[in-house]
Amino acid sequence: MFVILCFAAILFLLPFIWMLSTALKTPAEAVSRDIKVIPDQIMWGNFSEALSTIPFMGYVANSLIVAFFAVLLTVFINCLAGYAFAKYKFKGKNILFFIVLSTLMIPVHIIMVPNFFILKELGWLNSYIGLIVPRAGEAFGLFLARQYIKSIPDELIEASRIDGASEFTIFRKVIVPNIIPLISVLVIFTFMWRWNDLIWPLVVISDKSMYTVQLGLAIAQGEHYIDWNILMSLTFLSIIPILIVFIFFQRYFVQGITHSGMKD
Repeated sequence: MFVILCFAAILFLLPFIWMLSTALKTPAEAVSRDIKVIPDQIMWGNFSEALSTIPFMGYVANSLIVAFFAVLLTVFINCLAGYAFAKYKFKGKNILFFIVLSTLMIPVHIIMVPNFFILKELGWLNSYIGLIVPRAGEAFGLFLARQYIKSIPDELIEASRIDGASEFTIFRKVIVPNIIPLISVLVIFTFMWRWNDLIWPLVVISDKSMYTVQLGLAIAQGEHYIDWNILMSLTFLSIIPILIVFIFFQRYFVQGITHSGMKD
């Protein structure tokens, strides 16, 4: 099993290895039919040249702002809603939860046009709030939160109520400390989704100063002639923030996925 997992890990890493290899090649080697993982001449200068080709750091700053505040808002909403669905009893709870989950079957492209007109009426086009707010409530994250929080003993909540704690105090001091693995999973997924998102920024943003990383790279391909080695250098740089977030939270990742499974 260990050998099989190592082989699978290598297969998953191959695209990243090839991306780095292409980023370090000359323009001629990057488009050559000869398959070379290690270039004949390693061009570290491709990264500095790539950064001078387009305003990449501005795109990174925009993506970091969007991803950071989207993570804060999405994790807060999902955990709070998950707590309500897991521990509160109210009429229509199961039906409402089913309706929320059913939104997972609706392709996001279908609701883009009505969302666009809503943002236009609100004056949120070409703004961070227009990129962050419309997708802040995710049914997938709410489902994970509900499943995880259901495993927390009800006795802890009842004891806190007897001690006079308010409902939000219970959430903040009892629930949140016990769902750190879940929060780590939601942070990784939300950051990754928002950082890699192309379609929604393409709909909302037309001001070049507001371009995110993925939108900037896509538009740069069409507006400028960029060698493949330069494009791969920019692409390699664009995945570094995701790797940093994953490395920081990975100690809780497997534990969070395990505890927020299908068990009811």
